[in-house]
Amino acid sequence: MGKLVCEIVILFSMVMATATVHGITEDPKAVEKWFEKLTHLKQKLTKFHLYHHDILGGKNSTSIQVAGFNVSAKSPFLFGLINMFDDKLTLRPNITSKQLGWAQGMYGASSLEEASNFITMNLVFTDEKYNGSTLALLGRDPVFDQYREMSIVGGTGFFRLARGIATASTYSFNTTSTNAVLEFHVIVSHY
Repeated sequence: MGKLVCEIVILFSMVMATATVHGITEDPKAVEKWFEKLTHLKQKLTKFHLYHHDILGGKNSTSIQVAGFNVSAKSPFLFGLINMFDDKLTLRPNITSKQLGWAQGMYGASSLEEASNFITMNLVFTDEKYNGSTLALLGRDPVFDQYREMSIVGGTGFFRLARGIATASTYSFNTTSTNAVLEFHVIVSHY
């Protein structure tokens, strides 16, 4: 059990480092120039709406369990269970609608008292003007609440120095497969 705990701590540390260090597409000198102009740049506000498809079952699963303890399965709220995901982001709730990018990250059952996850993820945009840009989200996800608010703690590309709020709600949930579609409303300030 000690080895498993150590592996989880290492995995968690790697994921947290990954969540804060995104792929920078410019060289350090270009980024430094951008920072020097920062005092003259006007802050922007961007709002958007998208759907996140978390597929836990079947041959096209995009979310897998990577860690858990023997007691996780016995816990009424699966405490300690950790999943990694690489889920599709779409314009509409149907998974075949226009793809906007990917939600990549992890969530872990973090409460002994209710169904609630700790979640960290990057929204990786692949569509049009946001292509190659990311937003980093971090927060608590009490899954049975109607609305869940998560912090936007950073971003890259179009969303440099982002901060804001992502409000999530469950659009649909299949109790057999445990697949879910989450609806996100995002408001973010950035430069």
